[in-house]
Amino acid sequence: MGIEIAISVAREETRVAVLDGGVVTDLFGDRAKHKDFVGNVYKGKVAKVLPGMQAAFVDIGLEKAAFMHVSDLSEEAEPGDTLVDATDDDDDKDADMLRPKRQSAKPIEQLLTEGQELMVQISKGPIGTKGPRVTTYVSLPGRYLVFMPNVEHIGVSRRIAKDEERARLKDIMRRVRRPGCGYIVRTVSEGVKEDELKSDVDFLHVLWQDILTNREKLSAPALLHTDLSLSFRVVRDLFGKKVDRLWIDSRQEYEAVRDFVQRFSPEQTSRIHFYDKDESLFDHLGIEQEITRATSRRVWLKSGGHLVIDHTEAMTVIDVNTGRFVGKRDQEETILRNNLEAAKEVAYQMKLRGIGGIIIVDFIDMEREKNRDKVYHALVDAMASDKARTRISRISDLGLIEISRERVREDLLRSLSEPCHYCEGRGYTKSPTTVAYEIFREIRKIGESGESQRIVIGAHPSVAGLLQDEERQGLEMLERECSAKIIVTPDHQLHLEQYDLVTL
Repeated sequence: MGIEIAISVAREETRVAVLDGGVVTDLFGDRAKHKDFVGNVYKGKVAKVLPGMQAAFVDIGLEKAAFMHVSDLSEEAEPGDTLVDATDDDDDKDADMLRPKRQSAKPIEQLLTEGQELMVQISKGPIGTKGPRVTTYVSLPGRYLVFMPNVEHIGVSRRIAKDEERARLKDIMRRVRRPGCGYIVRTVSEGVKEDELKSDVDFLHVLWQDILTNREKLSAPALLHTDLSLSFRVVRDLFGKKVDRLWIDSRQEYEAVRDFVQRFSPEQTSRIHFYDKDESLFDHLGIEQEITRATSRRVWLKSGGHLVIDHTEAMTVIDVNTGRFVGKRDQEETILRNNLEAAKEVAYQMKLRGIGGIIIVDFIDMEREKNRDKVYHALVDAMASDKARTRISRISDLGLIEISRERVREDLLRSLSEPCHYCEGRGYTKSPTTVAYEIFREIRKIGESGESQRIVIGAHPSVAGLLQDEERQGLEMLERECSAKIIVTPDHQLHLEQYDLVTL
């Protein structure tokens, strides 16, 4: 079983899963009420310049202002700027390629002023409470090329390994390119003919001219260009020769995608299939089960061990446990096998969940240095195929590994869930006993005034039941201390930690 792509389309959302050997390796989603803005081009207005951060906020017409660092500002680029060679990056990071890296640029307060208008493109969508990140280095992806109008350079994806093919593609691009513009030759271009690349150059040039026309006509903030829908982006970016099948469960979307592919790669249309069975596509392929697993705090390993994944404000912590795995030999061997399996699962879960930032992995302590090295190298090997930039530290004496992983999108847990309204995101609530004793302290304060003859307590049923049963003796003692009658009434409308005290 090779690589498959599943596209499930509904009125409210479109979901995409990539499977390799039946294992889900990537998940994408786009909801009608929360569109993915990455790739959109806007005419924005500088709302605020922050010299201390060498950044600015740009109003592009969305709910939150966009953030832009001085390194993302192409205007006024000084001589001596160097270019990032596209051959050193995956073509899936197209928007980050070929950008000038400033050697001695002016500070941002000399380049931008509040109210200034400029054209920007969203390079990273909103994450958590942060708005989108934008850049003035616009990149327009086509089927075979990525067009970079602000950079005069030609790069070839490093995934095209043969030197002869790389040289052939560069020669073609030197002939068909538009003067003053940059291009990245994508991986799917391997083996394509010159007229196909020229057609992509012409198409992207027309698209760029339309954006420039809109920039002149529209007032800031305004949307100048929007990228393709999720289904078409996936087909454009991921549906290559290595994909065995593309499944789509919507007849309308299936026919539109077939027409789209027919124009660019007619030989690939035979691998596009319409899914029309009664069982949903994601259930049929086992994807729904994997999504549930990817949002769970606890992830079980095949051996019987498990991971516990906790998200905090500053980092993500992954704890490795042996669980039901007891092994057959000595304890060190059991721990090693559990840690090696956990290392592969940690790499898989980070990619699938889109976990970024600082990640701390707490492996089970191992006494032997060579075993710690085995676990470290197993994790490095498992993350070798990860397209996000990562840094992995050596395993410490305490069994900890620190990982820094690039945030390429909002992680799956945040995109599919929100903090618990009941516990306010803490992950726990006060126990009924704790709340009952808080009530006791409040009653004693009331009793000190000596004015009450009756005290009515309204509390959550679990707290009220505790007061009327296990803590009944404590209430009776309080009645004698305060010389007041205490009445407990359960109230289903109250939060577990809430209570009302009424004195009569």
